[in-house]
Amino acid sequence: MKKLLLFLGLFFFVSWTAFAQIQDPIHFKVTQKALPDNQLEVLFTASIDAGWHVYSTGLPEGGPISASLKTDKKDGVKLLGKLVAKGKEISDFDKMFQMDVRYFEHQVTFVQKFAVISSTYHVSGYLQYGACNNTSCLPPTNVDFKFDGGAADIAVNRSKNKLSDSTLVDTASHISLISHEKAETGDLWKPVINQLHQLGEENHGADAHNYIYIFFMGLLGGLLALFTPCVWPIIPMTVSFFLKRSKNKARGIRDAWIYGVAIVVIYVSLGLAVTLIFGASALNSLSTNAVFNIFFFLMLLVFAASFFGAFEITLPSSWSNGVNNKAEKTGGLLSIFLMAFTLTLVSFSCTGPIIGFLLVEVSTSGSVVAPAVGMLGFAIALALPFTLFALFPTWLKQMPKSGNWMNNIKVVLGFIELAFSLKFFSVADLAYGWHILDRETFLSLWIIIFALLGAYLMGWFRFPHDEEEYDDQGNVVAHAKTSVIKFFSALISFSFALYMIPGLWGAPCKAVSAFAPPMKTQDFNLYTNDVKAQYYDYEEGMEAARKAGKPVMLDFTGYGCVNCRKMEAAVWTDSQVADLLRNRYVLITLYVDEKTALPSPIHITENGSQRILRTVGDKWSYLQRSKFGANAQPFYVLIDNDGNPLNKSYSYDEDVNKYVSFLKKGLANYHQTNP
Repeated sequence: MKKLLLFLGLFFFVSWTAFAQIQDPIHFKVTQKALPDNQLEVLFTASIDAGWHVYSTGLPEGGPISASLKTDKKDGVKLLGKLVAKGKEISDFDKMFQMDVRYFEHQVTFVQKFAVISSTYHVSGYLQYGACNNTSCLPPTNVDFKFDGGAADIAVNRSKNKLSDSTLVDTASHISLISHEKAETGDLWKPVINQLHQLGEENHGADAHNYIYIFFMGLLGGLLALFTPCVWPIIPMTVSFFLKRSKNKARGIRDAWIYGVAIVVIYVSLGLAVTLIFGASALNSLSTNAVFNIFFFLMLLVFAASFFGAFEITLPSSWSNGVNNKAEKTGGLLSIFLMAFTLTLVSFSCTGPIIGFLLVEVSTSGSVVAPAVGMLGFAIALALPFTLFALFPTWLKQMPKSGNWMNNIKVVLGFIELAFSLKFFSVADLAYGWHILDRETFLSLWIIIFALLGAYLMGWFRFPHDEEEYDDQGNVVAHAKTSVIKFFSALISFSFALYMIPGLWGAPCKAVSAFAPPMKTQDFNLYTNDVKAQYYDYEEGMEAARKAGKPVMLDFTGYGCVNCRKMEAAVWTDSQVADLLRNRYVLITLYVDEKTALPSPIHITENGSQRILRTVGDKWSYLQRSKFGANAQPFYVLIDNDGNPLNKSYSYDEDVNKYVSFLKKGLANYHQTNP
């Protein structure tokens, strides 16, 4: 019975967390502290969940939401100085905002001083702050405070903004406060959280997708490393060694399995070591740090030059010789592990640049396990052939022989690393404002790089370490024949170069939008296919949709929402998406950080406590929480003319086909109920 109750408890917990979308990553505690000379401090101490950060005070206009203090009433006191942030402040360049931003992780305390100028006083107001993680941002959030007393008697009422589905469902009684000007639209504010759940609503997180992507990225890197001159020739020698040294085939196969597992353990340990040494948050900060991006740029240039044959990056031979001698002197599992370690050292000149590039890419995800996941994929691809050839030794005879084709793979990898190095230089260029690598310059270099890659694959030029081709008489062939694989690879490379050419005149080139500098760095732009909302007011837009007989897409966004801009650049520019949004839906965009003041403040009850909606952004943020049970942006939801959902909501995911399916399904459901 206890096991059954435990199982049911776990089931309901997992079910609740799967559906919960209200995010509560910042936890504030408000206190006061008496100071000499009739002064006092109000302290807002925040505990910040892992992966999130809260922005500091005094950020420039056009950037994220700065922490600020607003007072509604101050009788008997006056402000002393500005709001001060105390904690470990991090400063980084933000590529989307094109500016340096400052923020705090884990913990921060905002402090405001007051002077008590009367025997009694009354002060009330709120702290407003902005918070983001790697995939979403919270709307501007308020922490209310209120205290009164005398010079010797300071009292503070503590306030904490905490959201939960159980309190958001019971908001209908407050709808009249929101829509008092249009009583007939009151039903448009009714909560539809349960209806969204029935449509299959789930928590929109990118972690699982990211880990799968990182794993396969590592797997691809391992496969490429497998076919390099440092690894491929070792496979038959190693497998033959295991089969010959064992008394029977079964033991040889077992040793080969252990050898493969040892390779996996070594590389996964390397991935974990990277995070343990630097820390996940520090690695994430490196992704926008200008100095480190210059370092990554130079490092990838060196790796590319190595693959082009300028030199070889090798570890000291004494390391591999020492480990190999130790393996020969020992027996059992230890000797097999040392042999696997010898492989990692000997093959470093080929695997090192691939591992370095992979770790730089995945480590900036901010996840503790991302480097390990990437290394797991890399190690499995590298270790699997040793095990398979041990299981099926006859396959060894069918292995392609070593040759110049392996060197061709290294050169191709060199071109790829050269191209990706520009991505890191672009971050530094934006940080320092050099304007060396604006978008058209970046695209021009990529066009040249991939055109040269195609020319190399066609055999139009060679590098010094490429082997010569000989005919039957032993004479050097001036124009070697191009294989079918090289031809199709060159065709892909040339096509990709041509695809980017319209980007020089402003075409979005969505395939490279994640790597290229932002569109606003482009001097010459002829592209005008952008999607704009028809309405920026909920009730006004719903009324227009009712008269037009069209469904509605609500776009909850923010001026400071980076991923909202990414979705608009990568997804809304698709012709099919643009057509659906312009012609088949009424698009209503609601900015949750809009600071325009409401005609009069609106008092609501949320989570058992009183809150005040002061701005238009407060109103739309409350709509998102109360009606849809979500508080992160971007957030897209399709509704009919009565405010009922037509499909489960959509969050940050740049899969265009998935977004089109999301829109089409909502359209089909609308026409079923509204023929």
